[in-house]
Amino acid sequence: MTQPLWNSSASELLSEIATRFSTGLSARHTCPAEGARPPALVAVAHGSRDPAARTEIQRLLDQVRALRPGLPVHLAHLGLNDPLLPDVLDRLTGRAVLVPLLLGRGYHVRVDIPRALAAAPHLDAAVAAPLGPHPLLTQVLHTRLAEAGWDARGGDAVVLAAAGSRDPAAAADTEAQARLLSARLGVPVLPGYVAAAAPTVAEAVAALTARGHRRVAVSGYFTAPGDFARLAAAAGRWLTAAPLGPHPALARLVLARYDDAAGLTRATDAEPRALAS
Repeated sequence: MTQPLWNSSASELLSEIATRFSTGLSARHTCPAEGARPPALVAVAHGSRDPAARTEIQRLLDQVRALRPGLPVHLAHLGLNDPLLPDVLDRLTGRAVLVPLLLGRGYHVRVDIPRALAAAPHLDAAVAAPLGPHPLLTQVLHTRLAEAGWDARGGDAVVLAAAGSRDPAAAADTEAQARLLSARLGVPVLPGYVAAAAPTVAEAVAALTARGHRRVAVSGYFTAPGDFARLAAAAGRWLTAAPLGPHPALARLVLARYDDAAGLTRATDAEPRALAS
């Protein structure tokens, strides 16, 4: 019998996530010699027709640059916006780490990004794990809920609204993030999807309401504003939190994924304080 999302312990979830990503995502580990130029960080965004999405991603990458001065940071898109990933890779030389600004495993992470990298054999490059699931995302989600008016005394439950994917691994990652958020908030958290997966956000809200939860918040599990975030908000009946957007914890997570894939030493505790929220 599947364990309810709000009953798993935080330590079990962290162990599960660490094990999941210890096997890697077809990344070749590189370790620069002392004094050598670090591998370029290529942040791979999905792309959006909403101009606010690019603005928010740029702000996030500005935070990354502030945390790691001297690190070459490039933005690339899988579609809809320039520069596209193949064009960015064509212009680069040497070493690089591609960090998907995506929240779970899915076709883009498993196929599209490795395929683009395979078409750039001139690079010594690695593909990092996607951003989620991760406790740092839990921190950002909690912050956005609080900004929207979440109060644990008045909020009964939460729907973690995600884009959706037909890939079972992507759904598993969203469910793991929902359990992490549930452990943080102390209330039930169910995933809901805008497309390609079930239940929909509206169905998840209705399911929690039917269980007796009077106030169900919608937590936007999206990296930036866009059509999916607006559709998720429209499905809510109470408050809806903004997408993740630029946040110091998210910037630290981007660098953590980069470091893991590049085989670099983790940043010290001094780094996060540079952009303390």
